[in-house]
Amino acid sequence: MRLPELEESALSEAQREVLQAIRSGPRASQHGAIGLVGPFGVWVRAPQIGNAIQALGAAARYQTELDEAVKEVAICTVGAFYQAKFEFAAHGALARGVGVSEQAVEQLRVGQTPDLPAPQALANRVARSLLEQHRMDVATYSEALAEFGEQGLIELVSVIGYYCLVSLTLNAFEVPVREGMADPFP
Repeated sequence: MRLPELEESALSEAQREVLQAIRSGPRASQHGAIGLVGPFGVWVRAPQIGNAIQALGAAARYQTELDEAVKEVAICTVGAFYQAKFEFAAHGALARGVGVSEQAVEQLRVGQTPDLPAPQALANRVARSLLEQHRMDVATYSEALAEFGEQGLIELVSVIGYYCLVSLTLNAFEVPVREGMADPFP
């Protein structure tokens, strides 16, 4: 990692507040003790922006109407596009945990179009369209609006955008995978 390791005891009060918000939010119930790892170890260093970003992430991950597999496919599509090691390693495992097949996760990792059920395949198409062309064509937009509804499509685009920020943060600061994670892009 490009940034020096942080010790919790050295955090300012504002940094501790961000870390506490991360630890006391919905992530903790799913992932246990969240420390200064992944993008959180970067964002806690800039408490004003870090707190806003972690709150957006909590909403994008835990407060949408989207199916978990749909979200994880979109997140993995973003992580693979940016080759964000930590992101893809973490969310590839989460995707498998919500029923996305190992084969589909591998296809996402290498940038192939995976064989997925309709809503998940559409989430992949929406994400790829936004990442590669920076917009959705009329047909993709219409199909996504019909499938996810107005609120769901807004949520999906927000999840995709948030994980672009996550991936860029991880890559800019060269955040490594954690012990026990396999490097998806060696």
